[in-house]
Amino acid sequence: MRARTGISLFFFTNGLMMAGLLPRYPEIKASFDLSNTAFGLMVAISPLAAMLASALPAPLIRRFGAQAVSLGGTIVMALAVSLAGFAPVFAVFAIAIAIAGFTDSIVDAAQNVHGVIVEDAYRRTIINSLHALWSLGATLGGLVGAIAAGMHIPLGLHLSGVAAFTVVLAALATWLGRLPVNAAAETPVDAPTPPTKLPAGAWSVILPLAVLAIAGSLVEDIAFNWSAVYLVQNLGATAGVAGFGYTIMLGSQFVGRLLGDPATDRWGRVAVIKTGGVLIAVGGILVVTAPGLISVMVGYALAGFGCATVIPAAYAAAGRLPGLPEGTGITLVSWLLRIGFLACSPIIGAVSDLTNLRVSLCLLIVAGIAVFALAPVVRGRRQATTTA
Repeated sequence: MRARTGISLFFFTNGLMMAGLLPRYPEIKASFDLSNTAFGLMVAISPLAAMLASALPAPLIRRFGAQAVSLGGTIVMALAVSLAGFAPVFAVFAIAIAIAGFTDSIVDAAQNVHGVIVEDAYRRTIINSLHALWSLGATLGGLVGAIAAGMHIPLGLHLSGVAAFTVVLAALATWLGRLPVNAAAETPVDAPTPPTKLPAGAWSVILPLAVLAIAGSLVEDIAFNWSAVYLVQNLGATAGVAGFGYTIMLGSQFVGRLLGDPATDRWGRVAVIKTGGVLIAVGGILVVTAPGLISVMVGYALAGFGCATVIPAAYAAAGRLPGLPEGTGITLVSWLLRIGFLACSPIIGAVSDLTNLRVSLCLLIVAGIAVFALAPVVRGRRQATTTA
């Protein structure tokens, strides 16, 4: 139970870390005088840097252990986010978010490897609850960011304060999450290893899981990078109000992830993911067609709730692929997922400059359809006998 508390708290800190930056994107965009295309490229810096780090989690985790890697990475992220808050010019800001994204990729892989092993030891589904704590942290971080924007608190002061608090929580999470010395998560051979040769047919399973995760992450990407900008540009919301769009999406995701574990145990992952795909598509339709603020917020909520279990399910399935060392499937899916993050925002920015942001957010509808269609790929051996 203590290990579950520790890894849950670590997911919370990872969600909290950078979330405060996101509701303040409209003012950052304005302060650096960025077009939608330039802004889309700016927010792609972090996932690009994350891709460059894709080979590092394996040796680091083997050498130092998953929790030590997560804590060290969190400290580096805190310093980078604080630097972004005080950046005097765009070049400094870009370097800071690149460092943060690079390190986040390492922390993400480490905490998910540890989370899957704790779930196996716990002998019941907890992966959605772990990701729910990430959503809760991101929701709280976004709420604080929205309030800070509304109160015109300087960006550097706001971000450095959140970063310091997060490091303290991460240290506590590391202490709580310690496993017995003979536990699998602390054994170096169980850390993710860069595969030199995958079993036959492995890519035919990994690639659909990655595409499913990318479709689910597109909702998160829009929440992170475009929800506030959309409310400001298309609906004339103030910076303080616009920040709540992100909070609503991630808050709904948090609720969906809390409900995801019992729903998965009762109806199976496939049925839950299919339902989520429908909700994402309906939410997307509301976002791009509804004329008023409340309707758009309802659309954000539906999309956030619908995507709740998509990435956890993809990671859980990837972490249990037969014939692969523990964590290798997660590492590969996580790396491919970063490619999706890298492409998404530049595409949205370029399409919105050619047309408008409302048109580009139709990608939410496409994502919902893709999630529904790809849901069967998360069916594990246990689901294969219980889920149609």
